[in-house]
Amino acid sequence: MSVVEKFKNIFEPDLLEEIEAKANNVIVEEGKTILDIGQTVRIIPLLLKGILKITRVDESGKELLLYYVHANESCAMTFTCCMQQYPSEIKAVAETEVEFLAIPISIMDEWLVKYPTWKSFVMRTIRNRFNELLNTIDLLAFQKLDERLINYLKEKSKATNSTLINLSHEEIANEMASSREVISRLLKKLENDNKVLLYRNQIKLLKDL
Repeated sequence: MSVVEKFKNIFEPDLLEEIEAKANNVIVEEGKTILDIGQTVRIIPLLLKGILKITRVDESGKELLLYYVHANESCAMTFTCCMQQYPSEIKAVAETEVEFLAIPISIMDEWLVKYPTWKSFVMRTIRNRFNELLNTIDLLAFQKLDERLINYLKEKSKATNSTLINLSHEEIANEMASSREVISRLLKKLENDNKVLLYRNQIKLLKDL
């Protein structure tokens, strides 16, 4: 599907022509880091296919999941970093194979003034991600770890459109800023409650979760 067909209900025709002319098509394999903390943001990714996982990483290397970016979306944090010319404060990893349009940041300001639909897209993206970050803060502040784990599993399932989650207990613990032992204990309890099935580096979500 062409750029025009995919985004014709989002952007005006003149902007679609510019996107086709100035953006590069990039395909990234699953698991590859697209942007790391401290790197200079040089492009705005506009997703065509796949899922990007956006995380924060602390000094010890533990990651905290912030949100996912899906097809027809972009990453709000890259908007803010490029507009302020700051190094990246997030890590973006291809959760699945990802295809995206790499839009040069040099035209970001120009498009914000020139195209109302681009300005609307940027502001809507920032607002939606801000709400997701508020939800993450609420989970950290007000929910117990077992409730956070259930929410994490449901969100992961929703993001990948699958009830089979291909992650180790260690990987889940890292994304939830917890320890493998605690996550393994909570997952075992969920299995005993017939909410999940545990396999080697895989978790099957059941209907009662």
